[in-house]
Amino acid sequence: MSASVRTHRGVVKALLIACALSFAVGFFALPPLYRIACELLGIRLGNAATEAERIASFEVDESRTVVVEFDGTVNSKLPWRFRPLTTRMEVHPGKLYEALYEATNVSGESVVGNAVPSVAPNAANLYFLKTECFCFTEQLLAPGETREMPVRFVIDPALPREVRTLTLSYVFFRNDIATERERSKQALAAVSP
Repeated sequence: MSASVRTHRGVVKALLIACALSFAVGFFALPPLYRIACELLGIRLGNAATEAERIASFEVDESRTVVVEFDGTVNSKLPWRFRPLTTRMEVHPGKLYEALYEATNVSGESVVGNAVPSVAPNAANLYFLKTECFCFTEQLLAPGETREMPVRFVIDPALPREVRTLTLSYVFFRNDIATERERSKQALAAVSP
């Protein structure tokens, strides 16, 4: 066996090991790290059935109101306008509410975005429960398209009494990979008979 064949085999072996290690890290190590990061940021990753049972057990606290403020922005790479249609609401803990946001694609091409939510103060995140949300899912907007995006939520009545105001914020980011995937689909559809 020549030296170049041994060298090529060594390179292929090293690449296969690197691929296996990358897969192992991505498949086994990243999900726990993601969970840890979400816990540190106050983002819940609960079981939907458990959350639904928890919400169903709430009693509406009519004696108390909490102000919820809504905010929305886009990352500079995303050619969208994004804003809350409702900027402020007074809510009773334990009662289900809906607020609407509006997104408009101001570019001449289809673009996919993803929203990342946050709740302030951070400690209140545990008590702000979204039953329906556009966050963390890909949102495709065609050129010039405007869409209303609802968020349904309930405030856990266990929210500490000293917390009287919460702010729900979303930042939309451009999803380049999903945008390219959509453009490829559109290009294929245009050429297909």
